Amino acid sequence: MKTLKRIAAGILSTALLLGMTSCAAKETETSADANVDAAAAFTTVESGKLIMATNAFFPPYEYYEGDKIVGIDVEIATAVADKLGLELVIEDVEFDSIIAGVQSGKYDIGCAGMTVTEDRLKSVNFSTPYATGIQSIIVAADSEITDIDTLVSGDYKVGVQSGTTGDIYMTEEVGEERIERFAKGNDAIIALTSGKISAVVIDNEPAKAFVAANDGLKILETPYTVEDYAMAINKDNEALKDAINQALKELTDDGTIAAIINKYIPAEG
Repeated sequence: MKTLKRIAAGILSTALLLGMTSCAAKETETSADANVDAAAAFTTVESGKLIMATNAFFPPYEYYEGDKIVGIDVEIATAVADKLGLELVIEDVEFDSIIAGVQSGKYDIGCAGMTVTEDRLKSVNFSTPYATGIQSIIVAADSEITDIDTLVSGDYKVGVQSGTTGDIYMTEEVGEERIERFAKGNDAIIALTSGKISAVVIDNEPAKAFVAANDGLKILETPYTVEDYAMAINKDNEALKDAINQALKELTDDGTIAAIINKYIPAEG
């Protein structure tokens, strides 16, 4: 089997500097140093707002609760926006249009359970990682597919959400002719339950939600790959990247991010 492409957790570690000088200090901050840092203020697409592009069909990171988008990414992005003195505005778009939208300046950030990859880094910058994800394989409960080797070596059709790392990795593994792309993860699940495809490769947390909601499916025990989630930011907006990194550091240090993740993904034990 071809060696899996792993995203090292240290890709962005150099971005997390204790001495960041553009931490987006606002009037409400009391630190004299923070007020000095405010002179190097970041810019946003729309003044006073942080416009976030996401694809809201990725539970528990982003999904609809009634007509409201909720989830881990939403709460973390809201906390970051609050730190920066901004109002979070969420745009629900197709996943594979997020990077282009951030690159063109249409959105300030892309936040959608998004993994840092070498290809994406050609188009956008990324914040420091705020969560870890696992790519998993969903199959029918009675499937003869037992692991990644069986899936790759057989002649099985694999469903993926277009533009995701599941799409990238599996296309490399099995080739274009065996990939079926879908705009939403749930569309891939529907194709799996109807027998049109043999497996779905998607992040583990939405995978668990999809399996819980659909009888006759299971997740293979062996994870496909492990990766980090981060926010995509326009390459020309270093000040915003630094401000977001500082906010993420503070939210990590005070336990806010861990509490948000634990709210949606309770720790086992």
